[in-house]
Amino acid sequence: MAIPKGQWEAAESLGMTYWQMMRRVIAPQTVRISLPPVANDFIDMVKGTSLVASITLADLFMVGQQITARTYEPLMIYSLCAVIYLIFISVLMVIQGRLEKYASKYI
Repeated sequence: MAIPKGQWEAAESLGMTYWQMMRRVIAPQTVRISLPPVANDFIDMVKGTSLVASITLADLFMVGQQITARTYEPLMIYSLCAVIYLIFISVLMVIQGRLEKYASKYI
């Protein structure tokens, strides 16, 4: 486990029940330790899963194709699609950073 055994022993020595130990000692430390990797995995999942590819990117590029067919400016349109996707991922990364900051202060 990532939580040192001494933390468990200290909670036991204070007479805490198992659920009190989990709620007041172990869980806050576990959340603080595990939040960054879980958030990174979530962002990787959003970038790489077929769910996002089928919903966001497919729709985005289909609209891009339709606009390109009307305007004959594929470079500008597809560049704009890429920027929109970059903004989407960047927003997720900002949310992750704020969650990590919140967790380090309050959890």
